[in-house]
Amino acid sequence: MSATRLRWLAPLAFCAALSIAAVPAETDLDAFMRQVVARRDDNWKKLQQYVFDEREQMEMRGPNRVPIWGEKHEYTWFIRDGFFVRSPVKFNGVTIGEAERRKFEADYLKQAQERDTRPPRGGSVTLDGSGSISIDRGASADAAPRAADDPSQDVSGVIRQNRPPQFISSAYFLRFKFEEGKYALVGRETLDGRPVLKIEYYPARMFSGSDRRRGGKDRSKDAAARDAEFQRLMNKVALVTIWVEPTAHQIVKYTFDNVGFDFLPAQWLVHVSDVKATMTVGQPFPDVWLPSNMEINVAMTAAFGQIDLRYGLDYHDYRVPSVTSKVGIK
Repeated sequence: MSATRLRWLAPLAFCAALSIAAVPAETDLDAFMRQVVARRDDNWKKLQQYVFDEREQMEMRGPNRVPIWGEKHEYTWFIRDGFFVRSPVKFNGVTIGEAERRKFEADYLKQAQERDTRPPRGGSVTLDGSGSISIDRGASADAAPRAADDPSQDVSGVIRQNRPPQFISSAYFLRFKFEEGKYALVGRETLDGRPVLKIEYYPARMFSGSDRRRGGKDRSKDAAARDAEFQRLMNKVALVTIWVEPTAHQIVKYTFDNVGFDFLPAQWLVHVSDVKATMTVGQPFPDVWLPSNMEINVAMTAAFGQIDLRYGLDYHDYRVPSVTSKVGIK
């Protein structure tokens, strides 16, 4: 073998050694991400009982960041009849009345129970942490009302619902699918003191439509073609960055960026200049990963100046109640 070839082979061998040391290796990235996406929703049922609080905020600001409109809602989540129930606590700082709160909880529980009896989209099922399916459709459709003189709620029930509750589906609002060959390993970082892998995802099928929702076979070919082109352009400009804890194959954060909207119609009226969404996951209990916060920011430019929209969800104070724990007004 010539000396020239040896000079070329040495650096190539060094680069190959570095690539083998990477975890996951580039050639194994698709298999790694397949596990990450598959395990995205399997944490919420690892504990059979927990309570937490939620803050929901919405705001709109005009030119020079002047506030135009805003709202703030506060909720407590607890388990009743085996289902997670979202209980309103305050609306813009005003405490929700007991009767109104009881009605909201009863309506929410009924909707959750009805939703749980419907087949999951695409025929998929949600598994708990042990890999088994847990579902009980025999619960009463009506919530057991609290005593009128007792504003607290017993939270001694355990989880029986099968489909992910709203706080899970809201956090994972990007229902991105596994797409082979659409991932790139950017590098390693530390997030909240935890070593993570930073991975970029360039989706081809994140935005997709449904003929059933838009008229089915009655839709014209031109309308279908326009929708398909719009979806293609939306996918083309989308970028999702994912931070993954590699041992648990757990997403701990993701950001969604649309890098350009020049293809949208009516740019002369309102120009969407930026859309960014961020979701983070925490570990409130050992080996249990649950949503921490989610934020969506949209920047638009109209004739009178820039408009900024912000929507945020903050899930906090996760706790395991004792048998005598009560959830009441704070």
